[in-house]
Amino acid sequence: MSEIEIQLLPRPPAADGLGIDSRGRLPTILASAGDDAVTRFVEYFTAHIRNVHTRRAYFRNAITFLSWCESRGVRDMKEIRPVTVAAYIETLGKTHAKPTVKQHLATIRMLFDWLVTGQIIPINPAHAVRGPKHVVTKGKTPVLTAEETRVLFDSISPVSVVNLRDRALLASMFFTFARVGAVVTMTLEDYYPQGKRMWLRLQEKGGKQHEMPAHHKLEEFLDAYVQAAEIEGDRRGPLFRTATRKGDALTANAMLTADVWRMIRRRAKKAGIRTAIGCHSFRATGITNYLEHAGTLEKAQQMAAHASPRTTKLYDRTNDQVTLDEVEKIQI
Repeated sequence: MSEIEIQLLPRPPAADGLGIDSRGRLPTILASAGDDAVTRFVEYFTAHIRNVHTRRAYFRNAITFLSWCESRGVRDMKEIRPVTVAAYIETLGKTHAKPTVKQHLATIRMLFDWLVTGQIIPINPAHAVRGPKHVVTKGKTPVLTAEETRVLFDSISPVSVVNLRDRALLASMFFTFARVGAVVTMTLEDYYPQGKRMWLRLQEKGGKQHEMPAHHKLEEFLDAYVQAAEIEGDRRGPLFRTATRKGDALTANAMLTADVWRMIRRRAKKAGIRTAIGCHSFRATGITNYLEHAGTLEKAQQMAAHASPRTTKLYDRTNDQVTLDEVEKIQI
């Protein structure tokens, strides 16, 4: 395996004690299968899976499974049987949530399919294994009420360029229903005029390019931020940039999703919001707010760039308040 191939592979956190070490060594069960097996394994995560987040998650799952097999005395890839995979899934189900278990099983199935088509192993041992049943009708993403949303935005005083950046970034996710990954990868060119309005160009999951007109409030926040940041001339530079150590200016570097998550938790705490919100909360909050004000599920699906209305429905929390009102009718 070349040094370039090693660099392309994701690296699980060092605390996991799994995966590729500093010298580029893979788990013994894989390394002992030969160069063709190692190459095929690397190709699956570098050439076959293009989304960086999916690649990282699936790589972590695969390494965890192979390490578990080694710990049970399995030393050859061809020794992995359906009962081996079933035992792993059963063990995982005792400590992990059902969606996580299903993701691990999907990783094993697809990885071994790839190895079978590459003639590394004769059969896929995961095909006959069934994962836990898990039916979702409502998403788990925490959402803000309309009042909490106003409180959060009002708590960000527009006195510094960092404050203006944070307000514009949160508003971008809220008013466009965009994922944080699409927001942080925008350049200034992706905020552009069309007709009488400003628009945003978002690169969503699956390589889909999605364009949304800017809400008048979002346009106000973005214009104030861009002017204060003095980045109008850098059209190809990142729209949302990291702050300097002192926090009094911006760098030329784009923010990462982890930066946004930390900012959100800090802003929510300062605003006195007890709901444990994250990046995805603004997507769910925006969709719920839209549906509460007579928006249609069909249009919400289109605005959120969802392939299915069932996915959009998971973000709809309009019934939560109805349920709460009904519960309060119980009296003693």
